[in-house]
Amino acid sequence: MDRWVNKVAVVTGASSGIGAEIAKDLAKAGMIVVGLARRVERVESLRQELPESARKLLHAVKCDVTSEEEIVKTFEWIEKTLGGVDVLINNAGIGSIDKKLVDSGNSDLIKNTVNTNLLGVVFCTREAFQSMKKRSVPGHIVNINSVLGHSIPMIPKEFGTFNFNVYPATKFGVTALTETYRQEFFRERFGVKITSISPGTVQTEIGPAFSEKALKNIPHLMPKDISEAVLYTLGTPPHVNVQELLIRPTCSL
Repeated sequence: MDRWVNKVAVVTGASSGIGAEIAKDLAKAGMIVVGLARRVERVESLRQELPESARKLLHAVKCDVTSEEEIVKTFEWIEKTLGGVDVLINNAGIGSIDKKLVDSGNSDLIKNTVNTNLLGVVFCTREAFQSMKKRSVPGHIVNINSVLGHSIPMIPKEFGTFNFNVYPATKFGVTALTETYRQEFFRERFGVKITSISPGTVQTEIGPAFSEKALKNIPHLMPKDISEAVLYTLGTPPHVNVQELLIRPTCSL
């Protein structure tokens, strides 16, 4: 991680869960971190969880990744204020287990999920890459994907009304995007890396089904586990690109 000290990392969805852990760990590693979130006050509160020497490295910026306009303005601010982007962590993601794809009245849920999980990745990656290209920086982009971006298990009847909805489709899209970006970056020839990290069940605030109480007797991962995987991929030598990491909890299908 030494080569990233004082470099700029952008973390989307940094207000809680995996994004919050990544933002804190990158700041502890000496990176200048821009934590993007709609609940910007929660990113600001993360400073109190950092060593005093790292608190000044965390910048909390309000940005809704479903808005292309907000994304463009945010990356313009980063370039003007901090000089540009060296690392991007596409972490922002949403999902819902309450509605099926065939249910009536699910349009807003579907649109918000696609706009956050897929188009947010596309537009943030575009802006970050242009920043890297302008400065010929061999940066690194990490997509926080999911095991559901590779296969969709049957839902046991014991789970009752649990539904995947459009979430797996967006994550399959992230898997496809990662390979598409790898090929595009290769043709650019200045060393930008792309990584997809696909966790299994993680205890987060994405919904009640993933709370500490709900997962008490179910094998699961913690946000820190995924953050450590991000640090590993960023710490690889320039000639090594870890394209995909699939992480499951022990004793999990």
